[in-house]
Amino acid sequence: MSTRCCIAAWWLLSGAGAVVAATALAPGTALAQSRSEADQLVRVGEYDDAIRAYRRMARTGDVVAGRGLVRTLMEVGRYDDAEKEARALNEAQSPQLSNVLGDVLYHRGRIDGAEQLYQAAIRGASDSVVARLNLAILQYERGERDLAFDGFDHFIDIYNVRADLSAKELTAVATAARYLGTRNAELSKDALRVFDEAAAADPDELETKVRIGELFLEKYQSGDATTTFEEILAVNPSHPPALLGLARTQHFDGSTEAMATVRKSLEVNPNLIPARVLLARLHLETEGYDRALAEVERALEVDSSSPEALATLAAIRFLQGDDEQFEAARLRALARNPAYADFYNTLAEVTARNRLYSEALAFAKQAVALDSQSWRGYGLVGMNQLRTGAVELGRANLEVSFAGDPFNPWTKNTLDLLDTFSNYTSVHSKHFELVLHQDESSLMQIYMAGLADEAYETLAKRYDHRPATPIRLEVYPRHADFSVRTVGLAGLGALGVSFGNVLAMDSPSARQVGDFHWGSTLWHEVAHTFHLTLSNFRVPRWFTEGLAVFEERRAHLGWGADPSVPFLMAYMDGRLNKVSELNNGFVRPEYPQQVVFSYYLASLVCELIQRDWGDQALVDILRAYGEGQSTPQVFQTVLDMEPREFDRTFDRYMRERFTGPLTALRSPHLSDLREGVELSALIPLAAEREQDFPVQLETGRAMVRAERFEEAIPYLERAESLFPEYAGAESPYWYLGVAYRATGDLEQAAAKLTALTAINADHYRAHLELSEVLLQLGDEQRAAESLDAALFVYPFDMDVHVGLAELYVGLGDWRGAIRERRAVVALDPVDRAEAEYQLALVYFQAGDLRQARRVVLRALERAPNFEKALDLLLNVRSRGTGEDGGDRGDSEQ
Repeated sequence: MSTRCCIAAWWLLSGAGAVVAATALAPGTALAQSRSEADQLVRVGEYDDAIRAYRRMARTGDVVAGRGLVRTLMEVGRYDDAEKEARALNEAQSPQLSNVLGDVLYHRGRIDGAEQLYQAAIRGASDSVVARLNLAILQYERGERDLAFDGFDHFIDIYNVRADLSAKELTAVATAARYLGTRNAELSKDALRVFDEAAAADPDELETKVRIGELFLEKYQSGDATTTFEEILAVNPSHPPALLGLARTQHFDGSTEAMATVRKSLEVNPNLIPARVLLARLHLETEGYDRALAEVERALEVDSSSPEALATLAAIRFLQGDDEQFEAARLRALARNPAYADFYNTLAEVTARNRLYSEALAFAKQAVALDSQSWRGYGLVGMNQLRTGAVELGRANLEVSFAGDPFNPWTKNTLDLLDTFSNYTSVHSKHFELVLHQDESSLMQIYMAGLADEAYETLAKRYDHRPATPIRLEVYPRHADFSVRTVGLAGLGALGVSFGNVLAMDSPSARQVGDFHWGSTLWHEVAHTFHLTLSNFRVPRWFTEGLAVFEERRAHLGWGADPSVPFLMAYMDGRLNKVSELNNGFVRPEYPQQVVFSYYLASLVCELIQRDWGDQALVDILRAYGEGQSTPQVFQTVLDMEPREFDRTFDRYMRERFTGPLTALRSPHLSDLREGVELSALIPLAAEREQDFPVQLETGRAMVRAERFEEAIPYLERAESLFPEYAGAESPYWYLGVAYRATGDLEQAAAKLTALTAINADHYRAHLELSEVLLQLGDEQRAAESLDAALFVYPFDMDVHVGLAELYVGLGDWRGAIRERRAVVALDPVDRAEAEYQLALVYFQAGDLRQARRVVLRALERAPNFEKALDLLLNVRSRGTGEDGGDRGDSEQ
């Protein structure tokens, strides 16, 4: 395995984390002191007062105050006023105000004029160092990279020759080093060091702090970026660049606060183009195309040639299927910079976020074709190649990306994960390539291959659609590895992901015993393959997730999500999204459980559509999305209903479907129960509130915990009748099963546990408990069915396989017995010879003499004097070669 060092700790040497403190005004001349006061007003966000002070001083010929006036007007987005003031103060066309006037023109997209002004400032202004930086940045962003890097290189000479650089000049040097870092990553460390020098030279200069925060975020250190921006905002809560930087950092971290923060920046500077673009991107993530378009148009009113705004405009048009407008935006963006690789990188990121992975790959390839040093582009190429199944090509491009940008943790983590792929084996079924870890491949293929193919055939018939095969399914025994495969970082809460024809999921070994139902998770992800491919990957997330959960419930009894008390409480509290806004529940959740609730809520939407409009409506919705229709258009076309009208219809459905539970949950005592109530207090409360589900359930549970089983039953039965669909881990069904078993009523115990697993097949203990009860009742068939169901929650308990094998033998189910004995061997027991003998024996009993001979010989290789195995081998030989007996059980693999 190769060793990669992700450069991630260099910033610890920085002093950038020091708190930005307010300082007293420095003494000096009357003029300098007045300017200092104006500077302090800007620093704390008193912009109007600062503008008046600067304007008064600028009228006296104070050039520095004039620059302050123009920069303050720009900071609050008053670009017209800034230009007017700069030109008025520069009537003699002195170079002293050329740089700030150039900045005004640059922000408005008047690049040629800005370039001339920067050149004038370089020739004779006191801020010539800053002007030189601005010119190099202009050249860089116009695609003149050689000229730009010559300009950036010059700052190394400036730094090495001059010892009297001001804070602003040091900030310019550091910014140049930041650009040079795109070609030499080591120079990013120099950039941070010089930024620190600038901050030390003038602790009051907030622009330097902003640049430090941006550098941290650029190098993926969001924690340090957050700290830096928050320190600035502690001094000036209205600082637009710091608010924008914090919003970007929040978005990087997946925080829902990003939208509110970026809007704060726009309250101060409504013409801040990067903030408008970020807000548009946030709207795009919830597929709010109209809102995104409005933000981009506001940005383009400020600068009609803004590359980042035009790239986002192109992304919107592409997602809307408007080829003509997309091409118009593309031509406008590349007119300013024909080598603007980030135009295509933006498209790649947006389309990948919208699950258009093939399109994202194509865009990313165009990015690297334009710029061979677009490390971001190579990373996007590599990631999307992995998502579309081209693993080795993806690895190669990620290596290129990481060589150029060794700070990127997503790239490093993914490459490290790919290094472990040598520990995985591929197993092929009819429709799938299963990529399984070598330590559990022998076991998991026994169950996964058949289930995956069953899912494919079932869904193909239902949707009249057959996605291309083989579908690649990767199964990870470490959740962190699955998370890296999905998003590049550990910590993802999901269990599985679908990229279309490439799926990935946790192995049941990646979680605690009984923590999730791997069988329904697999079915869910296969369903996504159908939904994505049938809709040309244009189905919104809320609908495909809801439909996949609905398909889980239709697949097998007890699979898929079921209603919970917190879900219905959230509904009653108005904390669930309307259907017309349901994407927000997935993309921008406002509380921890909202995503989980949204999955179930979306599945109920599909349940209602199927009930009232039929199965074909679900298919028609997918096809309509595939034709490029928006959600309002889809609802009108397929359901003949506006989304807002459907919201009302669905709300009525929810109230009808959960009438009983909703009534039983309106309890003023619920908060008290959460804090814990003594049994002595619960009993009179339960007598008083017989229609109160939480009170009845908690009383019954308390009785069971006190081993007062007979007394518990009436309370639990009442709770079950109030909310019969509730089958969580602490449901009435579970406690009734315990209580009835304890009192000897095995028939009732079996009935309650059967009801529980029929709603919630995730309940591993319930399956095992039910099997034991059914065996006591002599019902071996149903006992075997319960153990079989448990395997799709957790298949690594050898005792379960042994017990199930014995049950299948007793039932004469040789196929099942062979499967379970194969599973025991796959679990690599201590006495492997015995396990192989038992497998050979069931092959023999099933009449498959060829496999019986093969396996018993393996047992004898391990234990040559194993008497039972020798006897079995003699019996096999006495029965013949077995040539005609190979079709009565699963083949040995």
